[in-house]
This record gives sequence, structure tokens and C-alpha cells, in this order.
Amino acid sequence: MPFITTQDGTQIYYKDWGTGQPVVFSHGWPLTVDASESQMFFLASNGFRCIGHDRRGHGRSSQPWDGNEMDTYADDLAELFEQLDLKDAVMIGHSTGGGEVARFIGRHGTKRVANAVLMGAVPPLMLKTDANLGGLPMEVFDGSREQYLADRSQFFLDAASGPFFGFNRPGAKVSQGLIQSWWRQGMMSGHKNAYDCIKAFSETDFTEDLKKFDVPTLIIHGDDDQIVPIGASAMLSSKLVWGSTLKVYPGGSHSLGDTSKDELNKDLLEFLKQ
Repeated sequence: MPFITTQDGTQIYYKDWGTGQPVVFSHGWPLTVDASESQMFFLASNGFRCIGHDRRGHGRSSQPWDGNEMDTYADDLAELFEQLDLKDAVMIGHSTGGGEVARFIGRHGTKRVANAVLMGAVPPLMLKTDANLGGLPMEVFDGSREQYLADRSQFFLDAASGPFFGFNRPGAKVSQGLIQSWWRQGMMSGHKNAYDCIKAFSETDFTEDLKKFDVPTLIIHGDDDQIVPIGASAMLSSKLVWGSTLKVYPGGSHSLGDTSKDELNKDLLEFLKQ
């Protein structure tokens, strides 16, 4: 399997499919690049080189005790760019991966980046603060940590069975396959890595990172996203990223790549071909 080794010795697993302009995927918590396979297959079949990595501590990558925060995630991704010599790339970040993309641009700029997509993404800040009254209170994330430590396997199963895909909504078409795939990916994560990542995705403020975006950016979000509510995320990010395009999916879940797959693939291809 293909890996790169970062400066601190962490091995980062990645997939590299197709040829053409590179499209780099950053996945959500606590998942792996496998969560992006539908989009990677579709875009690679339409003339793009699709690359996605398992974030440190997730999937098939190493599980280091330290470095489970956004600065290091972004630096790991920068090393992947450098070692694969990626240029003129499109960056697509889902959920926590959207934060990773934002912090990458904030720390490393856009010299290797042509376009960006933030999809169901956590920026600018998930946590409620005096300056971010629309965010979620700390009690929500403390509760997640408590449930995670009590029984992380059941916690993952509950998230996949309910709010992540919107399977808890009346009339939802529930896929046991998606639930099992989500649970499998979650259980591949390192115990401490996934625990630390809750703080990383919820408490990191990406406001200044978003202000540094200077490439065409598409922001996509479902208005029924129960994991990252749209009001405190995409609606604010679209105002911070100059010239960005906001597309809202009515009734869309947090996992648009699965529950709105055909529409999302179409929108991504249209954006990439502009």
C-alpha cells in the first residue's frame, strides 16, 4: 500500500487513482479516505487524478500519540503535496477535512492549489463563544467525549445509525451497508487520536484561514445537517471567503457524498471543469 513518511516519522496512507489535474480529498471524523470513494471514482472516471489520505491516527495511517490537531494535520497534507509533487490541485474537504483544507491554505498558501471545495465543513468555528453565539455549546462536545470513552463502538454505531446520514428522519431510506462501513472506518481510528480530534474539529477557529483563500471556492452544505449546523458554518464561511459560491442542498444530510451522491458528483464535476 502507498505511504508517505512525515518529518516526525508518521506514516500516512493514501490512494491515488486516475490521471489528469489532481483532486485531493480530506475526510471527516473519525473516518478514512474510503468515505470519499464514490466521488474519487466518479471524478477519476472523468479525467481527473484523485488522491485521498487517511489522516494521522485514522484508518491505515500511523497512530502517533501527539500531533492530533489542525496545524499538524495541515502540515501532513503539505508533505503529501510535496512528496507527490502536486500542482494546480483542487482541494475538497468534508467536515473535519474542511477544517484541514482551511488550515492548509492558512499555513501553506495556494501556490499548489487551483480551487477549493468545503463540503459540510466545520469552519469557521463549531464551538459557541462570546464571539460565535451561533455555535454549539461545549456541553455537546463534552458529552461526545464522555460517550466515546464509555463505549466508543456503540457511540460510533449510534452516530452512523442516526444523525450522520439523517437516518433518524421520518421516511429516511436507511442503508445498513453505510452504517456498517461508517462503524468499520471509525473503529480503525486510534483511540487517543479520534478522542483528540474531537477538540481539533470543534475548538479550532478557522476565521483567519478562510480570509486567506484566494482561489475559486465552492461551499456546499445540507440545510438539514445535524452534525455541522449550516447557520454557524457554511453561511458564515461563504461571507469570509471572498468570491466564494454557496450551494445549499434542501433537506441535505451531513454526508452528501452518500445521501445526495448523484447531485454532488454532478456539481463537483461542473465546478472542476469551469
